Amino acid sequence: TNCEEESYLAFKRLGAKPEKVHLKQLTGMDVSADEKRSLSDYHILVLPGGFSSGDYVRAGAIFAARMKSRLSVDLVDFVKSGKPVLGICNGFQILVETGLLPAMSGVMSDVPEAVLGTNDSGRFECRPTLLKKVNRGRCVFTTRIPDDKISLIPSAHAEGKLMFPIERRDRILKELSENDQVVFKYVDPEGKLAGYPWCPNGAAENIAGICNRDGNVFGLMPHPERVFFRFTHPDWTRSPDGSGDGRAVFESVLDYASKKL
Repeated sequence: TNCEEESYLAFKRLGAKPEKVHLKQLTGMDVSADEKRSLSDYHILVLPGGFSSGDYVRAGAIFAARMKSRLSVDLVDFVKSGKPVLGICNGFQILVETGLLPAMSGVMSDVPEAVLGTNDSGRFECRPTLLKKVNRGRCVFTTRIPDDKISLIPSAHAEGKLMFPIERRDRILKELSENDQVVFKYVDPEGKLAGYPWCPNGAAENIAGICNRDGNVFGLMPHPERVFFRFTHPDWTRSPDGSGDGRAVFESVLDYASKKL
């Protein structure tokens, strides 16, 4: 993708030892023996934002097909072990395409249970967005974020509208809520659900991010790595002190991962 550097630096800044790994290194295709890597050797998997494979076919579809065809067993074992998986923007699209999200039954569905479709505006939307944490504690990526906190995390996507099959839409949304799988929703400055431009894509019930039933697989369309530092907020000169709103996502998952070491 093309947002791996910011994600890498966010973890490194917090004292972790991240490594940028190409998909071919995990599949063993066209790499030397010393370049090969095993997913089981890592404690956290992050699929960064960007435009993998140029977003051809549909966003995340090609990358997901490559992952699932050669790494499905490794991915399932990784998730079953309780290790966390984060998908940001294009990474979220990949998690949905692989069936790791929303994963309504089991770890990975055979076919996608949702899709991140074209924004209602029909164009690329790139600007700050306000997210309200609605998760009640299941997601391991938000433990450092207070309940109902409104965070400013930028969005940059053309295909971010979370949708479900029409005949199953209401049931899936009900189950997601009951299972505490809805993590973030787009809101206005008062913290209320609102349409465009506060919700940049027209997603079902303004959903910006969801997790799996165990809370260790999390995908969101906005980019927390882009507001790790306070000075990358658009209004930072008015309140320059403190951390960026995205930092807590990385702190939360490192808290969780360190306890599993």
